[in-house]
Amino acid sequence: MTAQPTDDVAVALRGVRFSYDNGATWALDGVDLTVRAGERVCIVGPNGSGKTTLSRIVAGLAAPDAGTVTVLGERVFDGDAGPDPDAYRRARHGIGAVFQNPEDQLVTTVVEDDVAFGPENLGIAHADIGRRITEALQAVDMTESRAADPTVMSGGQQQRIAIAGTMAMHPAMVVFDEPTAMLDGAARAEVMAVLDSLQARGVTIVHITHHADETLRADRVIRMESGRIVSEGRPRRDDATRAASADQPHPPSDGGDEPQPDSEPIIAVEHVFFTYPGQTSPVIDDLSLNIARGETVALMGHNGAGKTTLARLLCALERPDDGSITVAGVPVALARGNRSDTVRERRSGAAGTGHVRKPRMASRTQRRALRRHVGYVMQHPERQLFADTVAQDVAYGPRNQGLPEAAVREHVEWALQLLRIGHLADRSPFALSGGQQRLAAIAGVLACRPDVLIMDEPTAGLDARASARIHDLVRTLRAQGVTVLVITHSAAEAAAMGAQIITMGQPPHTRPDQADASHRNADASRSDRHRHDIVDGGGYPDADGVHGGGADDTEGSGPLGTLDPRVKMVTFLVLMFTAFAISNAWQLGLAAALAAGIIAVGRLNPLRLLAAVRLILGMLVVMGLLNLFFARGGDVLAAWGPLTITTGGVQTAALYTLRFALVIVLGAFMMETTTPTALTDAIGSLLSPLRRFGVHTQEIALVLSLALRFLPTLAREAHAVIDAQSARGGDIETGSPAKRLRALTAIVVPVFAGTLRHADNLALALDARCYEEGAHRTHWRRMRVRRRDLLFITVAVLYLLALMALQMP
Repeated sequence: MTAQPTDDVAVALRGVRFSYDNGATWALDGVDLTVRAGERVCIVGPNGSGKTTLSRIVAGLAAPDAGTVTVLGERVFDGDAGPDPDAYRRARHGIGAVFQNPEDQLVTTVVEDDVAFGPENLGIAHADIGRRITEALQAVDMTESRAADPTVMSGGQQQRIAIAGTMAMHPAMVVFDEPTAMLDGAARAEVMAVLDSLQARGVTIVHITHHADETLRADRVIRMESGRIVSEGRPRRDDATRAASADQPHPPSDGGDEPQPDSEPIIAVEHVFFTYPGQTSPVIDDLSLNIARGETVALMGHNGAGKTTLARLLCALERPDDGSITVAGVPVALARGNRSDTVRERRSGAAGTGHVRKPRMASRTQRRALRRHVGYVMQHPERQLFADTVAQDVAYGPRNQGLPEAAVREHVEWALQLLRIGHLADRSPFALSGGQQRLAAIAGVLACRPDVLIMDEPTAGLDARASARIHDLVRTLRAQGVTVLVITHSAAEAAAMGAQIITMGQPPHTRPDQADASHRNADASRSDRHRHDIVDGGGYPDADGVHGGGADDTEGSGPLGTLDPRVKMVTFLVLMFTAFAISNAWQLGLAAALAAGIIAVGRLNPLRLLAAVRLILGMLVVMGLLNLFFARGGDVLAAWGPLTITTGGVQTAALYTLRFALVIVLGAFMMETTTPTALTDAIGSLLSPLRRFGVHTQEIALVLSLALRFLPTLAREAHAVIDAQSARGGDIETGSPAKRLRALTAIVVPVFAGTLRHADNLALALDARCYEEGAHRTHWRRMRVRRRDLLFITVAVLYLLALMALQMP
């Protein structure tokens, strides 16, 4: 039963104190707070003031060190008795929480499954779960994406799905911790509209924010500083209105008496195209622009418009499909062929046919030169820090430039002083707050003294004071002749930096003739890569015969895609293991026919399947060559000294390579056409008999699901660290093979730190979605063996009988 507020009080905190270092310092120090049922409260304050800590205590996700906490009528913490686990459990059933980074809140790879996770944990009946999914997705305008993969969506879409997952639990109170920090104006408006809808339903809202305009509809605004509440009252609507209007487009500043940029372009982009692997629509479509030396430019546009992609292209961290890019005199990419012909072919869709050759990329020497001229501050600063201390991290780039140690120290001190974070020099970058990490990451790039500085959302998550510090920094660099390209969602921020605005693409539902005339518009199309429907057919029928993984006519979601996952998993494993019993060409031919038939019936693109396993297949080819030269038997076909190729060696190499390839292709097909959710449910069901022996099969299945869900996230974490080191001249990109190997091993610590960070956030997300070990859960997905499953089993049995019949004596 959902906990409800009593006496119109949703939250009551008295004398609450919380410390992260056993009382050496206090993140919260004597906080008294009352939130009434149905009230909308905004909590504001500078970075490090204790807002996030307070939000976690209010949400029942953390217990304080002292004081009393009552949430939704439950006394969850008493300074004398300590925390009450049962009271926390009851209270959390009525509380929803939405965090700043939506990626770590997603627990599955299908939208409707993710929304269903909370109601499942609450033991909601199957039919009611379906209604809640529909209502929640309608409320956040994501109904059309019900069967899509949320892990590849834009931040705004992911945040709306996270909110839908919370709404589906029907909470009495929702705590939002900076849910719009990484979103563009349109996505921010969408999230705020959802908050308005919740407020209209009488839901209590506690909202942490740095945006003054987001406090406009609050009943109260509470300001925190140094772990204490310093003021509270009604929102100042005049201030909030000015803040909101400041984010509307303004003509760029003329820079006053600052030096005017030279006419020579330091960044030149000509007819650039870029499409992400596996997608059909380009994220950047025939983009051309020039940025003059010494110019300050703000790159704006909605989420998914290609802003970050362009930044990565300029830094040679991505390769365009076509076009030319020159930065600081370095040819980052050079197009091949006639420009008019290639553009015409791209426009006609020939990009995917191989008719257009990809541009020639900068050589290793040229990349090394590029790193000396260009600095890149990434969107997620925590992925750009990898040394033991802040000072060592800031010194990473200057050392890679080959500077003497005295000069390295000078560069480090200069950068730390410029960002006013000298007091953090000996701190671990992994122990800093998000705002401090962002400043440290910027310092590490500035220490390289670049001619071109590219910053992706440098003020996201920063308070007004720290943001103003970044604005001052940009103006200072401009006065020194540095070219600055800033990706931002705020026109007010662009104006504060004296930047000229370039807009990427057009916002949804906006005609080109409605674009602000004071902006330069870059011709880059909106990417659809965050909106594509699921294509792996992972959905399986519930008891009502409804499929959750896409329509049957979608690639990869044919009859095999909608098999009962238990049948699919067991049958495919049998087929894979029996491949090792193949011993002759007839059996190989039969197995190849089976694999081809499965791919055809499964409606999966063979090229896509091969691309997914190309590295493993490449290793198989190498193993096959070894067998070719060292296996003996039969007639000698060729000989080179000790190396001899015989007919027996050829047969052995072909047999081993092809049957291993068969195993890999079958396994890849199963993974490509089955979602982690389906695999988890199948494993949980197959292991269920072990429950009588005390085995926690439900937890084993969940761990597997989360592992499958977060493997791509950790891979992106590793790639981000590699990119960060490359962008600062690290050996991992341009060093000798030995140096590159040593640099590669150096990413272990930051990736491990990233793993712990994701695990921390995931644990909070599971708590917020009321997952409890051993608790009764209902299931939105229901498994049932149907005729198509029996037909598939029959085909597999006939195949096995045919294999035995073809076995040579």
